[in-house]
Amino acid sequence: MRYRKKRQDDAADRELLRALAAERRRFGYRRLREMAKRKGRRMNLKKVYRLYREEGLAVRRRRGRKRAIGARAPLRQAQRPNQIWVLDFMSDVLETGRRFRVFNVEDQLTREGLAAEVDTSLPGPRVVRALNRLETATKVIFIVLR
Repeated sequence: MRYRKKRQDDAADRELLRALAAERRRFGYRRLREMAKRKGRRMNLKKVYRLYREEGLAVRRRRGRKRAIGARAPLRQAQRPNQIWVLDFMSDVLETGRRFRVFNVEDQLTREGLAAEVDTSLPGPRVVRALNRLETATKVIFIVLR
């Protein structure tokens, strides 16, 4: 006399879990159990976990972000003043808690500050106006954002 397993056939439960996992890839076994319960199939959490592992189901791991391949081209260096401008945005907080921003433009070769716009908000058109004012005052060949 040997012990015989009394375990029922799990084919229907396995099929339901596979279908739910295919429908919702980011759900683990606990959430799949809740979805099965909503469909009218009540299962023990340990049973759901066992079937989940036996079927090879798992939440797929997210990959990291893609990084650039290869070496970057070196940045061009200015040979004379006003050839390349360097733009920079900075921000800080006042004692009252209000945030303010500073838009700085400097010459790459001489490191001379050409302009500084300060305000609580610096929308794009305002930055363009500041650059156009500088461009009319001095002739620049191209602008590098750093």
